Amino acid sequence: MSKLPNITTSIFTVMSKMATEYNAINLSQGFPNFPVDERLTQIVSKLSSENVHQYTPMAGYPPLMDQIAKLIQSSYNRTIEPETEILVTAGATQAIFTTLLALLKINDEVIILDPSYDCYEAPILLSNAKPIRVALNDDYTPNWNTIANAFSDKTKMIIINNPHNPTGKILNESDLEKLEILLEKHPNVLLLSDEVYEYITFEEKHISTHTRKKLLDRCITVSSFGKSFHVTGWKIGYLVAPEYLMKEIKKVHQFLVFSVNSICQVAVSQYLDLVTIKEISPFYQEKRDYFRSLLKNSRFKLMPCEGTYFQVVSYAGISNENDVDFCKQLITEHGVAAIPISTFYADGKDLKLIRFCFAKDNFTLKEAAKRLCAV
Repeated sequence: MSKLPNITTSIFTVMSKMATEYNAINLSQGFPNFPVDERLTQIVSKLSSENVHQYTPMAGYPPLMDQIAKLIQSSYNRTIEPETEILVTAGATQAIFTTLLALLKINDEVIILDPSYDCYEAPILLSNAKPIRVALNDDYTPNWNTIANAFSDKTKMIIINNPHNPTGKILNESDLEKLEILLEKHPNVLLLSDEVYEYITFEEKHISTHTRKKLLDRCITVSSFGKSFHVTGWKIGYLVAPEYLMKEIKKVHQFLVFSVNSICQVAVSQYLDLVTIKEISPFYQEKRDYFRSLLKNSRFKLMPCEGTYFQVVSYAGISNENDVDFCKQLITEHGVAAIPISTFYADGKDLKLIRFCFAKDNFTLKEAAKRLCAV
């Protein structure tokens, strides 16, 4: 008997497979297709002949953990104790999976805000806990009254994703204040904050949970070097949590992966001395603006994009098909792969919206937009 009977092949796998079969431009999965920074590849090349190929300490390569603490200090003015409050993970997904398995017990409830990334639900179910899916408003702002009503005496955790995938929405100051008020009423509820796109924001600036003193004693914050440094295949991320939670998370981590890819950890630790993290947002804003300008004369309606490297569009003025079928048709007839937003909802809510990834080189974006403008 399956432990996950209702979970099927990921929509990302389905659309990427179709994109390959039909030789379509793949704007579905969230991975860049442009070269990695030469400074980083040069570091890796140099390290390949050095003695960095054995296990690192379970929690992470110490110089990298020190660099993470410095990064959080410079970005958010928060002081972190590397040895007790940081864990280097095999990507953000492993960080989330490990956290949920470590902290959830049977029949615990976890609030998830839909549309939501698909890696949240499975570890909750595998923990014999219960996901409680609460839809955001149709403009993707949170309805805090609805969220509050979803809390019960079994609620153990709420998960937020900020900046938000798939919508590109960012929580504002008022949202964070309402979240703090809600959690003050539920002192035993934990917060898991998925902030993997924290350094990819535009006009609206990301407000990290690292800056919210009222939340720090109960918050697990997840970040991704893979997303920030365009190396998604490295699967390297990290999480920050107070020591009493981190002790439990490390118990699971040591038996799940024990330690993370050594050469990647060393490379990132050295690269952090060279890179300016503030360069990331302008880089992606230029791509966002370029892609939006190319689609300006298409029949798609561009939705706001405040962060992430995803652009959501409405095709309501083009077709009445459901979004999954529309995406399949977009591949087979027009040669561009996208992701249907309904697949991020528990109930498959279909608002005739699809998501494109613009973390691509300009040639790819231009060719994709040319095809999309012909739709």
